[in-house]
Amino acid sequence: MSADALYEQASRHIQAGDYARAEAGLRQALEFDPAHAAAHGNLGYVLARLGRSEEAEAAYRRSLELNPALAEIQLNHGAVLARLKRLPEAEAAYLRAIALRPNAPAGWSNLGTCYACMQRELETEECHRKAIALDPTYAPARYNLSYLLLRQARFEEGWAAFEARDWYAPFAAQLRCPRWRGEDLAAKRVLISYEPGHGDMMFFVRYAPLLKQRGAATTTLICHPGLQTLLTGLPGIDKILPINTPLDADAYDCWTPLASLPHYSGTREGNIPARIPYLHAAPERMQAWAAQLPAGPRIGLVWKGNRHFENDADRSLPALQSLAPVLAVPGLNFISLQKGAGENENATGLLDFGPQLANFSDTAALVMNLDLVISVDTAVAHLAAALGKPCWLLLPDYKTDWRWFTNRSDSPWYPDVMRLFRQPRGGNWDPVLREVAIALSQWTANMPPAAQT
Repeated sequence: MSADALYEQASRHIQAGDYARAEAGLRQALEFDPAHAAAHGNLGYVLARLGRSEEAEAAYRRSLELNPALAEIQLNHGAVLARLKRLPEAEAAYLRAIALRPNAPAGWSNLGTCYACMQRELETEECHRKAIALDPTYAPARYNLSYLLLRQARFEEGWAAFEARDWYAPFAAQLRCPRWRGEDLAAKRVLISYEPGHGDMMFFVRYAPLLKQRGAATTTLICHPGLQTLLTGLPGIDKILPINTPLDADAYDCWTPLASLPHYSGTREGNIPARIPYLHAAPERMQAWAAQLPAGPRIGLVWKGNRHFENDADRSLPALQSLAPVLAVPGLNFISLQKGAGENENATGLLDFGPQLANFSDTAALVMNLDLVISVDTAVAHLAAALGKPCWLLLPDYKTDWRWFTNRSDSPWYPDVMRLFRQPRGGNWDPVLREVAIALSQWTANMPPAAQT
């Protein structure tokens, strides 16, 4: 079999999502013809899909050495360089792709995303708007632009651009009713779809009661099983279904993504629905936790998020040991709220209740027995703040989430309960955790004597 035939066969494996067989076929093709530029390029794509970014970058680079006019490979090379945080090289690769195809929106949108990672916001916006001008239907550019606009609290255009999210198609296919886009809801039966992240669910669920205020007859929320108990009984929600529940296609008059509600509610910086608390813990479970906890100030800690999140390597702490300056503050009881990654780590003086936390309702009841939660940017931070508990949030410099805006130390989403501690430019947790330790010492000194005991 020739190199070209093996290349074509591997391309079919790529289309079928069989990356292992595609890799084997492409490597065999390259044994026949080591100078097959397209085969090197496709190998780079396969390796990138398999999460082997360093190998993918080398394959793309070899492809472009052989044929620098491959615009798609230039674009893919830029993407893997960006994933490796080699941002100036990624910028150069995107510029080469644009030079080859100046009227293709993907190059401009990818370049804008690269500039966003470099915190060059003016150029970010210019690039995304260029991509949209070239193709107003190009959803990635509108979605990427939304992150910049929302971070800058330019909500009117930002929420509209945020509607470019496109992962809801399989969900919508189960239904016969239309998607709600702000029409009259009088006597309507509304289905609210879930968002991928637990934190996103707890952040956006504040909007669900607004549908009843607009006249909806019933509201049904689909959510993760771990959130079902916590959200059951939330005012404005009549029924909660766990994800993957078979849906009655005729039981609803319209449906909406949960994260679309800010857009159709007309949220602006001055009218954010931030009536805290809007989540609540079960009193009997709170009492059960109270019996297990020591007297004195209690500080909950979360140092890692879901490892599958795209920016987890930056938003999570490397290890529990990173919190050593915080754990060294005397006179405090530190409580681990960590689940999943990092749950098996422990330290002297840290009380670990992670194995007893079966769902977010359990975590909520435990949090209500604490005085303060210190967390990386993950779901427990949203839970604590929505419960009305003081929460100190540790934020990475790289790809900071849009909802925390820029340079603020507070959050209008969680007024009076959320305090933000940000990495310095370039990213480094050490000064952040030293700052938290100093703030914690001051916080302890300011507590009334009764609370300290």
